[in-house]
Amino acid sequence: MLVSVLLFLIGLLAVQQFQVLPSHLWLLMVSLSAVVFASLRYWRLLFLVMGVLWAVIFAILRLADQLPEAQEGIDIAVSGYIVDLPEQDDRRTRFDFIVQESAQKLPRLLRLNWYYPEQPIKAGQQWSFTVKLKRPHGSFNPGGFDYERWLFTEGIAATGYIRPSPKPVLLGVMSAWLHSAQWRQIITDRLTVVASDCANLGLIKALTIGDGSGISQHEWEVFRKTGTTHLVVISGSHVGLIAGLVYFLVLKLWAKTGLLAYSPQRVAALAAMLTAVFYAGLAGFSVPTQRSVIMLTVVMLAISFQRNTWPFNTLAVALLLVMLIDPLAALSAGFWLSFLAVSLIIYTVSGRLGSFGYVVEVIKINWATSVGLAPLLLFFFQQVSLISPLANFIAVPVISILVVPVALIGVFLMFAVPIVAHWLFIAADAVLQGLWWLLSTLAELPLASINHAQPSTWALLFALPGILLMLAPAGMPARWLSAVMFLPLIFTAPKLPELGAIKLTVLDVGQGLSVVVQTTHHNLVYDTGAKFSAESDMGQSAILPFLRQQGAERLDALVVSHGDNDHIGGADSLLHSMPTQQILTSAIRQLRAYAPQACVAGQAWVWDEVSFTMLSPQIEFSSDNDNSCVLRIQSKQGSVLLVSDIEAAAESWLVETYRHGLKSDILMAPHHGSKTSSTLSFLQAVQPKYVLISAGYKNQFGHPTAISLQRYQQIGAQWWNTADKGALMLSEQFSGWDIQSWRDNNGKYLNYKH
Repeated sequence: MLVSVLLFLIGLLAVQQFQVLPSHLWLLMVSLSAVVFASLRYWRLLFLVMGVLWAVIFAILRLADQLPEAQEGIDIAVSGYIVDLPEQDDRRTRFDFIVQESAQKLPRLLRLNWYYPEQPIKAGQQWSFTVKLKRPHGSFNPGGFDYERWLFTEGIAATGYIRPSPKPVLLGVMSAWLHSAQWRQIITDRLTVVASDCANLGLIKALTIGDGSGISQHEWEVFRKTGTTHLVVISGSHVGLIAGLVYFLVLKLWAKTGLLAYSPQRVAALAAMLTAVFYAGLAGFSVPTQRSVIMLTVVMLAISFQRNTWPFNTLAVALLLVMLIDPLAALSAGFWLSFLAVSLIIYTVSGRLGSFGYVVEVIKINWATSVGLAPLLLFFFQQVSLISPLANFIAVPVISILVVPVALIGVFLMFAVPIVAHWLFIAADAVLQGLWWLLSTLAELPLASINHAQPSTWALLFALPGILLMLAPAGMPARWLSAVMFLPLIFTAPKLPELGAIKLTVLDVGQGLSVVVQTTHHNLVYDTGAKFSAESDMGQSAILPFLRQQGAERLDALVVSHGDNDHIGGADSLLHSMPTQQILTSAIRQLRAYAPQACVAGQAWVWDEVSFTMLSPQIEFSSDNDNSCVLRIQSKQGSVLLVSDIEAAAESWLVETYRHGLKSDILMAPHHGSKTSSTLSFLQAVQPKYVLISAGYKNQFGHPTAISLQRYQQIGAQWWNTADKGALMLSEQFSGWDIQSWRDNNGKYLNYKH
């Protein structure tokens, strides 16, 4: 059974590697092969083929719900209801919206932003308003979060924002009896009142209703460093624990009633399943809780019908059901981490001789999951917590046995006996404060966590048998070989440029700019993209993941060209997380906390036989854009000119000052290709072979403008835009420059506009 299900999974994964979905003729041929395998009873081959078929069919159906291109960027009147708890900050409220009525044919599920709403926005509210939509699009970078893939797996087929005119109209509120989102909103509103004086209210909400919006970026960072992130949301472990407690309580109590016409095991299993469904409902039936409920249901049914099955067969059935319900679940890191964690626990504790007591068994399981999941964590997040075994050994029982049950009882009582619920929340908060102090202290320890370049898929596959060998029973020969199998994970290093050469990456940061320049032994970042809120910026979401994926441990220089948000916004996150030797900027006041140095024409340095020269500013322009730091890089194969947001005045000054000294092979398009820049005289002085444009998809400024593109074409330059191509990676070849598009090379069928 297990092998067949794994073959079904391989079929699913194979489809997720397609850049284009197969034709209907191909589907017909595969379907016929499935019929042949079934008739010949080649069951394992049948599972493999069925995995491919189901993934393709599901993807076709999901893509059929995509927003038509003709409806992008136009005003559309819609009515419907808010389907989940909104995410709010000081600028906007973001929520998922189910469309019930519309003048146009729209996808069913939208993700919308409402900027500066005039009244509280809550789950279950029914609204009528005008929206402007676009098809799913996100930054596409090496090591970065694939937002488009996440939207696709969530079934969100369009994103957009609400227009202030005509004025939105609140139509009513969904009945709580009909929709779980309304229940969750009622609970979170009540929690805010009853537990208002709890310092860890955000954590209590996360643990009881799966609402993590109240957890700060700093708190998430502590949880990541200590490997305890899985404990602060409603995860599979919480669902399993609560359902397990209910099972054993009901089992004991029902047996004492003497009503044995119904088996105590069946009654307890039913109660556990209902509890799991209810608790998952509190979390909005998030994907991890759905998987947990399915797995728990399989186990409870086996108990009810007295099926003494091999644990891995039970896990295989749960895995198959998850993939049948949602084949896209295999695209999430949580899918792999949860199933591998359960597999490691089964492998570690089942079929072993002897018993070492509860504490030893807990330590053993904690060690197995911490070590066994490390390769996956390194692969997905390029970060592993070295103190995770210790932190989880303390935090797991504290959260699971003390905090969660007490907080859940408080949730049940806060409507009927709020004063009792209040003191329960105070008790849970006191425990959380003590735990937070401990985790914060552990997170500050040297080498609490390590960052490492992303290993290859082959290195990960090579490590899997190493995990099994390391966790094998005592007496297994050659267990030391497991350490050898982990070596490819450790000695993974991206290819660095040779002496005199550079590797340049224009990151896809939407409407903004960030360029990473690597020489043999040095790293430079030019601009840091935008900041969107206190918890979100491009330094955190794009630049740091890329640098970690590249194995960079420090920055030798950060150049922030000027003070506009789309160029300086990610600087704080980057500087807090990455040791930086030197900061050059024209925005001294905005970065004064980091002791920056002003960028001035004439500054120059050499790294690994590559020359860096600052060409501007030298005089004070009236515009901040024209005062941008202009950097020219000269390598053995050619030159690159980074000009940020300079416009016509600065371009004219550069031409007059340097004349023939501006000639460069690669030009970063001035001001994202705006109509106030890229003057013909400047382009003729630079004579670029390639113009690289960093602009947002369907951005409100219309960058790059048609006149700029026409000028690039007029001088014979090829142009590349991150909005279409994702991150642009340039390296030097014997024949010249090699330019690669991350979207073209690594995008899948779901990353292209159909």
